[in-house]
Parts: sequence; C-alpha cells; structure tokens
Amino acid sequence: MPSVNEQPIPAARPVIGEEEIEAAVRVLRSGRVVQGPEVAAFEESFADLVDGRHCVAVNSGTSALHLLLMALNIGPGDEVVVPSFSFAASANAIRLVGADAVFVDIDPDTFCVDPAAVEAAITPRTAAIMPVHLYGHPAAMDRITAIADKHKLAVVEDACQAHAAALNGTPVGAFGAGGTFSFYPTKNMHSLEGGMITVADAELARTLRLLRNQGMEQRYANEIVGANVRMTDVAAAVGRVQLAKLNGWTEQRIANAAYLTEHITAPNVVTPVVAEGARHIYHQYTIRVRGDREAAMAKLTEAGVGNAVYYPTPIHRLKPYWEPDQKAGRTWDLPETEKAAAEVVSLPVHPLLTQSDLERIVTAVNALGENL
Repeated sequence: MPSVNEQPIPAARPVIGEEEIEAAVRVLRSGRVVQGPEVAAFEESFADLVDGRHCVAVNSGTSALHLLLMALNIGPGDEVVVPSFSFAASANAIRLVGADAVFVDIDPDTFCVDPAAVEAAITPRTAAIMPVHLYGHPAAMDRITAIADKHKLAVVEDACQAHAAALNGTPVGAFGAGGTFSFYPTKNMHSLEGGMITVADAELARTLRLLRNQGMEQRYANEIVGANVRMTDVAAAVGRVQLAKLNGWTEQRIANAAYLTEHITAPNVVTPVVAEGARHIYHQYTIRVRGDREAAMAKLTEAGVGNAVYYPTPIHRLKPYWEPDQKAGRTWDLPETEKAAAEVVSLPVHPLLTQSDLERIVTAVNALGENL
C-alpha cells in the first residue's frame, strides 16, 4: 500500500486552472454565451492543428461524428466500416443516422484498425470507413485513404482521443473527408464538454454549420432540417485556453510515456508500440497484461497507482449491437479485438505526473512479477 504521505496517483486528471476559470467568468459577464465570438475564435485557432481545415465546433465528440455522417448523406442502406475496439460513440453515430456498422479487427501492435481487414469488409453497400485513432496513436491513414480512394469511399476520422497526433507529418483530422475531436474533461485538452469537426470542403463546412443550428444560418430562415448541438461560448473560451497549452502538455505526455516504456521491465507486461512515422500523443498509456489482469489491477490499486480498462467489452458485444446481429444471424470474427479487450490496462501518463509519480508507477508495474 502507498505510505501515509503518498496520495494515490489518478489514472486521469482533468486540468482546470485559474486561466480557464477567468475565461469562463469573462464570457458569463459578457452576456454572449452561445455560438458567439469565442466559438468563432476557437474554430479559427483549432484550424492550425489540422493543416488549416475548416473547423465547426459542436457540443460533443459524439455530435461531431453524428453531424459529419449526416452531412455526407450517409444513412439507411449504407454500411460504415469501423473497429469494434473503441468507445461505443464510434458505432453509435453510425446507428444514429440509420446506417449499419460493419465491425473489423485491429492491428495488435497499435490497437488501431487493420487496413487489410477494412478492405476485406467492403461491399457494394459500403459508404465510408471510420478509422479510430485509439489511445492517441494515429491509424494507418496512408493505407486507409488509399483503400478509400480505390473504392470511392468517404473517410471519417474518429480523432476524439488524438489531438495533435500525426502520421508522417500530417496531423490526424486532415486526412479524409472529415475528422472529429472530443473535448471531454479527461481528453488531452478539454472545453468542459464539446467537439470539433474538421473538413477540407467549404460547402461541407457550411452544411455542418446549418446542421448544428436547426438548419439555419440566418435566424428563422431554415434551409435544411437540423439539430441544436451548438457549442457554448463558455466552453469555447475554456477550449481556447487549453489549446494554447496543448503543445506543452503533449510533449510532457510523450516524455512520461518514454520514461515508462524505458523502465517497465515486468516480463508479463507489453508496453505500447509506436508505428514508424507515427506521433503517438498518449491519451492513454496502455499496456497488455499477460496473465490475470484483474489480479494485476488489484495490485496496482493497492500500490496507489490508478488504472483502468479501455475497453473491456468490444462494441460488437454490447447489447444494442449484439442482440440485433444475433437475430439477423450475423457474427463477427475479431480475434485481435477479443484478445486486446481481455489484456489491456491503461496507466497514468497525464502531464501533471511528477518524477516521483513515474517512479512509483514503474515500481508497482515491475512488482507484478512473473506469476499472474
């Protein structure tokens, strides 16, 4: 157990400092609190992170995925290829537009979608591919975009965990038809809650702005059927403060991850793999535990090291997907997904870790020993 002077190290730790508080108060005092100048400024600043793409702010990462699929006219009768090893929002957005999620397996090293599995899953009904940059590691976008181009498919990037990740110098969110980001409090940067859509096409960006605001650009002049998924100016003001700190936080995450990888030597633990040309920004530092994962997690918790499993149940096994697929006689053969779901454990890697914290994490992991 940790000593009386040692506090448990949280697996994740949202940052809300005085600058964020002051920004929120400033907006509240201004009276312009929804879809105002702060949102526009946040969109403009975020564009620098995605090679200057058009940015459309919304109220969550899930809304970002949902609206982007809507704007691309993906709906009933269409299929979207997506990894099952992800948060449910990836597939939920597909289901919300009435399309079918076609689940495919992952690359065992990066935990991101396997391009070969993607190509094998394409049918005449396939409309889009949704790669997920899981844990902050970019998917193999060079291969995925080549597949999409070959079959004339849209690529919808789920970059909700991957702010500032990149592959061969190109940032995630700048590869396909559009990318989506989340600003939930435990992400690498946040806006209390919120999301961003990044697209190259100006007309697509305009459609997204209509969709987020009841189909209106001018008040009461509705052009299409839309929703209300606007971002508040309070959220945008917090997001702008966080965005200015993102680069420093990202470098600290990468440094923390490098220390952990160098010093974790437990024989039954596999540390994260980074693909050639990839910039992994470590939203999560995810190890594999070969053996009794629950026993390992209990020992880590006893040692005061926060830990969590993302994700214990693949999406295709969740009730809203499993039951309809069973009734339809559809099954999924995803061995790497099943294996990952049984082995992964995420450790603290956030930028507020001290050197002492890092040493405690390493000591606790290496103490797991060979017998789990």
